[in-house]
Amino acid sequence: MGVDAGTASGLGTGTAQPGLLLPQRETTIEDGDLFDRMTTTQAHQTRLLVQAAAAACESKKGEDTRILELDPIDAGLSDFFLITSATNDRQAVAIADEIEHRLKKDFGVVPNSVEGRRQGNWVLLDYVDFVAHVFLTERRAFYDIERLRKSARPLTPGEFDAELKAALAAKTRAVRTTASAKTKPAAAKAAPKKAAKKAAKAPVVKKAAAKKKTAVKKAAAKAK
Repeated sequence: MGVDAGTASGLGTGTAQPGLLLPQRETTIEDGDLFDRMTTTQAHQTRLLVQAAAAACESKKGEDTRILELDPIDAGLSDFFLITSATNDRQAVAIADEIEHRLKKDFGVVPNSVEGRRQGNWVLLDYVDFVAHVFLTERRAFYDIERLRKSARPLTPGEFDAELKAALAAKTRAVRTTASAKTKPAAAKAAPKKAAKKAAKAPVVKKAAAKKKTAVKKAAAKAK
């Protein structure tokens, strides 16, 4: 079953049309900045999948690859659209095959559904949390998903990679800061105990030194 013009209208309204298998689901991403939106395991996993799919497009010479980060109000459909162009139907199918192969091999993930592979002018791979669209160049211009999704934030694969790295670095710093904060109170509690142990040992040392001095004096007196 191919993807037709009726399907495209569904992309503009946010309502799934017959022929487009974009299952409705509850929103999993809440409002917030980029770091907050990446803190959940599911959100992070989705971004890794999108990153790998974009790399697959690049490896098969997909053109003008774009990632649309959908507005939270659209997250009932998906969190991301990955869009790329092919110059002919064979290349479109090759790109779609590479996306499917790479995500299965590296993550053990398979698409919920695949449409348009036989025709090759618009291949759609639905991974639920993100959808990959592989268009022939003229088909992409005709349906113009980027324009229909005006509220989405467009990113190049390079920009997407940079944001992912920055967010991961911020998360690592946050974890280290939390660990450091937990270590300091423990060290502060241990310090008084060490001081108390030293104080308890001090009188014993002094007594031993005093006994030693007394013994030396007695020995000197006997020698006289």
